[in-house]
Amino acid sequence: MASRDFQQRLQKALQNPSLRGALERFADSYVVSREQVFAGRDFQALRERIAAIKADAAGRYEELAREFARQVTERGGKVFFASSAAAARDYILKVAQEHRVTEIVKSKSFATEEIHLNEHLEGHGIRCFETDLAEWILQLMPGERPSHMVMPAIHLPKEEVARVFSNYLGEPVEPDIKNMVRIARRELRERFLRAGLGISGANIAVAETGTVIICTNEGNGRLATTVPPVHIAVFGYEKLVPRMMDVVPILEALPRSGTAQPITSYVTMITGPVPVERDGREGPKEFHVVLLDNGRLKMAADPVFKEALQCIRCAACTNVCPVFQLVSGQVYGFIYSGGIGSILTAFFNSLADAADPQSLCIGCRRCAEVCPAHVNIPDLVLRLRERVVKEQGLPLSYRAALRGVVAHPGRMYTLVKAASRLQGPLSRGQPFIRRLPFFDNFTRGRSLPALAREPLRDRARRLAPPPERPRLRAAFYSGCVIDFMYPEIGEAIFALLREAGAEIVFPAGQGCCGAPASYAGDPDTTLHLARLNIASLEGAGADVVVTACPTCAVALKYDYPRLLGRDEVWSRRAQSLAAKVKDFTELVGELGPLPRLQGEAEAAVKVTYHDSCHYKRHLHLDQVAREVLREQAGVELVEMAESERCCGFGGSYTLKYPEISRALLERKLRRIQETGAKVVATDCPGCLIQLRGGLDQKGSPIRVMHTAEVLYRAGFKAERVE
Repeated sequence: MASRDFQQRLQKALQNPSLRGALERFADSYVVSREQVFAGRDFQALRERIAAIKADAAGRYEELAREFARQVTERGGKVFFASSAAAARDYILKVAQEHRVTEIVKSKSFATEEIHLNEHLEGHGIRCFETDLAEWILQLMPGERPSHMVMPAIHLPKEEVARVFSNYLGEPVEPDIKNMVRIARRELRERFLRAGLGISGANIAVAETGTVIICTNEGNGRLATTVPPVHIAVFGYEKLVPRMMDVVPILEALPRSGTAQPITSYVTMITGPVPVERDGREGPKEFHVVLLDNGRLKMAADPVFKEALQCIRCAACTNVCPVFQLVSGQVYGFIYSGGIGSILTAFFNSLADAADPQSLCIGCRRCAEVCPAHVNIPDLVLRLRERVVKEQGLPLSYRAALRGVVAHPGRMYTLVKAASRLQGPLSRGQPFIRRLPFFDNFTRGRSLPALAREPLRDRARRLAPPPERPRLRAAFYSGCVIDFMYPEIGEAIFALLREAGAEIVFPAGQGCCGAPASYAGDPDTTLHLARLNIASLEGAGADVVVTACPTCAVALKYDYPRLLGRDEVWSRRAQSLAAKVKDFTELVGELGPLPRLQGEAEAAVKVTYHDSCHYKRHLHLDQVAREVLREQAGVELVEMAESERCCGFGGSYTLKYPEISRALLERKLRRIQETGAKVVATDCPGCLIQLRGGLDQKGSPIRVMHTAEVLYRAGFKAERVE
C-alpha cells in the first residue's frame, strides 16, 4: 500500500483543477508540436544513435571522467569527483567559503536539487538565488513543489504568479505576463551583478575536450556562468560523452523532445576558464566541476538499469504520460518524476523512496514510443517493482490472491464458480455489478462485470465439432477475462475459426497467463504459471496458439522466453510456444476473407476502434485490426480522437488507483461519444471491462464489443453452438 504522505499528495493533486488543466493543455499541444518539429527526420535512427552513444559512455564512465578531468585541468579548471551528495555539498561550500561568498546565483540544475544544495548553503549563511524564472517563482513560494521537470511552474496561472510577486515586492502587481517578466529581469539582474559565485548544471559534458554544454531558453545560464568571478558546474557522470561529434544527435533531439523546439535559445559551450572582469580589470575566471556519482556508478554496473542512464532529461516521457498529466511531478516526492524518475530515485536516493512513485506507472508504454534515448521505461519500472517487492514483500492481499488462488487454476475455477452463484444480490441478474457495499470507490463512475454463470472452459466441450478437413489445428488460450467473464467472446472465436476451416480446441489445463503477478512484482508466480501453461498448450499438439487478449499474447510471446531464458530446457519450450502464438484478429487477417452470409449485407453500423496499449505498442497490430474491420460487410469504421490513449484499466491498477483510472476513463468516454458511433470495437478484454462499465453508468446505448464479436455478429454465417 502507498504511504499516507504519498496518498495525501495524490489526492491533493487530483483535486487541483488548475494543475490538471495546465498539464493537459500543454500535453495536448505538445503532441502536435513534437510531430511537426520531428517532421522529415528519422526519429528511430536518431534515438538509436543517442542510445548507442550513451550506452557506450555508461560502460566506461570512469575512463571518460579521467579524460574529461585531464582536459579541464590542463585548461586551468578544477574537477572534484563527488562520491555522494554530502561530498558534493561540502566541496561547493568549501569553495564558497574560501572566496567569502555570501550570495550565489544558480541556473536550473537537477543535480544541485538532487543533493539539496540550497538548503545546505542556507544553513551556513550563504544565500543561493535561483535564476531560471520558473525556479525563482517557486523559490518565492516556500513549500511549493515543481510540477514538471523541464517546466516546474507550469501549473501556476498568471494570477497566482502576480500574487506571489505582489507579496515579494510589497506592492500590487497586475497579472500581465510581459510586465512580470520585466520585474523578474530587473530583480535577478541585480543578483547576477552582486553574486560572488555562479552555479550551473550541464546537459552534456565532452570528455575529449573537457567541454561543458548548457541548453537554456532564458539566458540566465549564460549570465550565471559568466558574470560571477567563480563558476561551479555540477552534474552527474551520465552527462559524459566521449567526443564532440557525439553532441550533435543529442542537441538535435533534446529541445525537440523537451519543448518541441528545433533548438533552445541559448546553447553555451564552456571549455576551461574564461576571462572575467574583476575590480575593473579582466582576469581569468575560477572554474570548478563537481562530477557527481551518488549512485550512478552502481547503476552503470547494473546490467538491467544501466539503460536508464541513457536518459537525456528531456521529460518527453512525462509530457505524454496520461497519469502524469493528472498528478504532476508534485506527487512523486523527489526531484526526478515520472517513470524514469522513479528509476533514478531508486539509485540516487533509495529503493524505499522509489516504492510509491514506481507504482503510478499504468504500463501504457506511451513513454517508450517517444523516448529519444530509446529507454524502455515501462519494462524497467516492472523490473524495479520486482526489486521493491523482493525487499519489502508483497502486500498480504496480493500474496493471498496471486499465490493462493491465481497460481492454482483448479482452485481459481472453484472459487470463481462459487462466486458466480453468490453474486446474485450484487448483480441482480444483470451483466453488471453497479455498486459494491463497503467498496463504493471501485464502482464509482463505472460498473464491474458480473461473472459468467458458466465459464468458457465448460462451454467449450459442447461447441461444434471440427471441420472434416481442417486447414490447421488451433489451441485457444482464453485468459481469465474471456474464460470467466466474457465466454461469449470465446464462443464467437470458436465459431469464426471453424467457419474458416480451422480445428480449434481448448486445452483444459491452462491457467492465468501470469500478467497480474508480473505487474505486481511477483515473477516467481509468473514463472510457475509459465511452465504450467507451456505444458498445457504443448499437449494440444496445435499448429497455432490463438489468444484474443493482447496482455496474454505478450506474456506467451515475450515474457515467458525472457523469464525462462536461463533454463535451457524450458527456454527452448518457451521459444517454441512463442513462435506459435497468434492474436485472433491477426490470424483472421492472415487466413484471408472468411465465408460471408448469403444475401445482401445489412445496413452499415458505425463502429469506432479503441487501441489497447499492449495491442498497439507491444504487438503493433492496431492497423491489422482496422483492416479486418474495414473489410467486414456491415461495418462503417470511424476513427476517434486519441484512439491510442489508455482507457485507465491497467488490470489491478483500476483497483489500486481508482481515482486515476476513473479520470482516464472519463476522457476516453468523451472521445467515444464524440464519434457518434453505435459500437466501440477493441481487441482487449480488459479494455472491454473498463469501457463497458463506464458507458453502463452513463446509461449510454453505445455497445462495446471485442473485434471477434463484431465480426461474428456483423454477418458471418457461423452460428453459436451450445
